[in-house]
Amino acid sequence: MSVAGVGNTASADEPYHDRDVRAASMTAGLLRRARQAHAARRLVTAAATYERALEAAQGAWTTDAERATIAGELGLVELALGRHRDAATHLAQCLQHRGVISGWLRGQVDDGLQRAAKRVATVYVTTNPPGAEVLIDGQALSPPEPVHEVFVEPGEHTVRARLDGHEEAERSFTAEAGQTHPIVLKLPRLPERVARAPEAAAAAPLSAAPAAPPAGSTFPLTELRIGGVALTTAAVAAGTVFLLRSGVLRDDLAAQEAALRRGGWDPFACGRADAPLACTELRDTAEARDLFRGLGVGTLVAGGVFAAVTVAAFLAEPSSMASEPARQGVRVVPVMTAERAGVFLQGTW
Repeated sequence: MSVAGVGNTASADEPYHDRDVRAASMTAGLLRRARQAHAARRLVTAAATYERALEAAQGAWTTDAERATIAGELGLVELALGRHRDAATHLAQCLQHRGVISGWLRGQVDDGLQRAAKRVATVYVTTNPPGAEVLIDGQALSPPEPVHEVFVEPGEHTVRARLDGHEEAERSFTAEAGQTHPIVLKLPRLPERVARAPEAAAAAPLSAAPAAPPAGSTFPLTELRIGGVALTTAAVAAGTVFLLRSGVLRDDLAAQEAALRRGGWDPFACGRADAPLACTELRDTAEARDLFRGLGVGTLVAGGVFAAVTVAAFLAEPSSMASEPARQGVRVVPVMTAERAGVFLQGTW
């Protein structure tokens, strides 16, 4: 006689089979005992057993429906015990898979979450950039999610976020029962030199001593250099504009005189008391020409003074420049064309 049967058997190709079977069996056993304690109104025991069942289910081969059911039933027990924050957390976890749980449980969980949410505060935390680790009152929320939904007791709380290569962000807030608190934490990116500082420190020889700052005056040379460049550029540009305007007025004056001569105008007539109106126009044009020419020359002279002071500031601290020629090297070149005049600076400071 031969007997044929179908069953699940372990093999060398399934090294985790026995462990998974034991985990699933443990989950089922814990869930059964939790439901028995719940039915007997031993709520503290039921809550503790449900928690162990949920932990076992998360490490076993279980479905979303099984884990959501355990979380929902645990939340209802916690609600009956007055643990509103834990109840809201587990009831919300259950409703993340509302489409796969039974209709009866879904109704109970919906009602329970509304009741629990009235006794706690709901916090929605997002980070910019996303993916940062979030901690509330020092307790990390995992795994990282685009939006963390967290339930907290009413009162003062602190939320913090951290991400490699970025500054930490922190915010304190007062949670109110039944209220929603959206929080966005922005984590500025660290400067490149700061982000690489640990690597540079590790690569540096241990015997190397930090370079002492160059001795000298504490006069703000950097501000003087930047301000000198700005003033020199502005003065040269303004002087150039004034001179160009003077040249335009000079050409206009010549054109006016030529037009008057063609009409028989006598230049000496402008010296008489009954000088024609054209003489007044010529005199105004000449005065404006002289004014812009004087302004242009004066402004360019001032620009030259600013340039000299700026160059002196760049040449200050020669010992420092000698030790760091590549970093402190600056080349100052005056530039003058038919349309513009200025100073060209090349280098870093």
